[in-house]
Amino acid sequence: MRKIEHIGIAVKNLEESNLLFEKLLGVPPYKEEAVESEGVNTSFFMNGPNKIELLEASDSNSPIAKFIAKKGEGIHHIAFDVENIVAEIARLKNEGFTVLNETPKKGADNKLVAFLHPKGTNGILVELCQEIK
Repeated sequence: MRKIEHIGIAVKNLEESNLLFEKLLGVPPYKEEAVESEGVNTSFFMNGPNKIELLEASDSNSPIAKFIAKKGEGIHHIAFDVENIVAEIARLKNEGFTVLNETPKKGADNKLVAFLHPKGTNGILVELCQEIK
């Protein structure tokens, strides 16, 4: 893993949260995107070299909707940038981590993504991200 790629925050209302984070960070989101396969609408903010992703459920059965129903709004995941997601999945499986999707899938912001189960990572949902070239 090369660096933290972004921090994902689950929100109930993307429009209201965009305004809040724009005030907080002093910049508007640089991108908004729907990821239909995950039932989520996203927006991204840059803060120096750091990226924040806001996630709003677009489907009441989506993982984000379930997360908010169970835990409320807040930090949903930490994403790490990896050079080779397939190799990293294999390495982490070999280390004993449970990978939720062993085949990377297309995520937001032009990334291939895979997730590690939070039960094996001290309750943190970990996302692996590789730039699609």
